[in-house]
Amino acid sequence: MSGTPHRRIRLAAALGAVAALALTGCSSGSSSGGGQTGFITGKGGLDTAPVSERGPAPAISGKTLDGGSAAVADYKGKVLVLNIWGSWCGPCRAEAAGLQEVSQKFKDKDVRFLGINTRDADPANAVRFERNFGVTYPSIYDPDGTQILKFPKGSLDPQSIPTTIIVDREGRLAARSMHAISSDDLESLLKPIVDEKSQ
Repeated sequence: MSGTPHRRIRLAAALGAVAALALTGCSSGSSSGGGQTGFITGKGGLDTAPVSERGPAPAISGKTLDGGSAAVADYKGKVLVLNIWGSWCGPCRAEAAGLQEVSQKFKDKDVRFLGINTRDADPANAVRFERNFGVTYPSIYDPDGTQILKFPKGSLDPQSIPTTIIVDREGRLAARSMHAISSDDLESLLKPIVDEKSQ
């Protein structure tokens, strides 16, 4: 096996963390942020953070499934909806059409969507998923979970797949859903953040 021992250990840790995310996700249950501070746990795994207690979103970036590149930093000044998904995940399929619908509905309100595709060994599966569900916003291809692991623990970090995270205009983690989110629930999380003045 090539590479330094440190690099192999890091890769193994990343793969283990992504596997753990997959095991906790893709189910009807959801967990809350119990024991963590800085955000308010809502119903059904919907969490929001008060403006004064929001932490910065991590420096997520990478190649997209369409051959381009994207970074969370590119969206500063806009509200960003991050959706962590995999083509192999049933709940991800269940929420895909609703996410696309909301992305179009809020496009004129300075809201943008960015996917993070994970655990798809073959990007063709993810591309096919996007085509089948009519997804038009970009997704970073993150098969080993390297980008997902950048979220600090104790923040509004992803703990299951799918997870949807809203980043405010200042680039801070503002809200999270840790299950397949309906378009209605997503709109209820988004609207207060869209209505905020820059602070």
